[in-house]
Amino acid sequence: MPQTYPDRHEQLTPEQYRILREKGTERPGSSPWNSSFEDGIYHCIGCGNALFHSHSKFDAHCGWPSFDQIITTGSVLEKPDNSHGMLRTEVLCGQCEGHLGHVFEDGPTETHRRFCINGAILTFEALP
Repeated sequence: MPQTYPDRHEQLTPEQYRILREKGTERPGSSPWNSSFEDGIYHCIGCGNALFHSHSKFDAHCGWPSFDQIITTGSVLEKPDNSHGMLRTEVLCGQCEGHLGHVFEDGPTETHRRFCINGAILTFEALP
């Protein structure tokens, strides 16, 4: 039987549903994860998939939690996004295919990548 993930408004907050399932975006600067740099792993709220390690997180001053690399191959999917008259790369959860945000090739680290992720769809697992 195929795996199912939270799709109903009762399982996700209205904001989480709008972002994860309807490809929305949270207001810049609204996520507490934006300024948190505790050691741990960020997961998709829709399915629990591990997405990013805190070691890859940096302050991009863009208003969204930013990372320079994914936690493992396949943890996220990337697909072209031509919406809103822009050419961008959308980032989706590799497991439930929920919308996470976008990735840009202008990051300040050696990867040159900047994954701008909606914090509302992240859960955090602190590491000891």
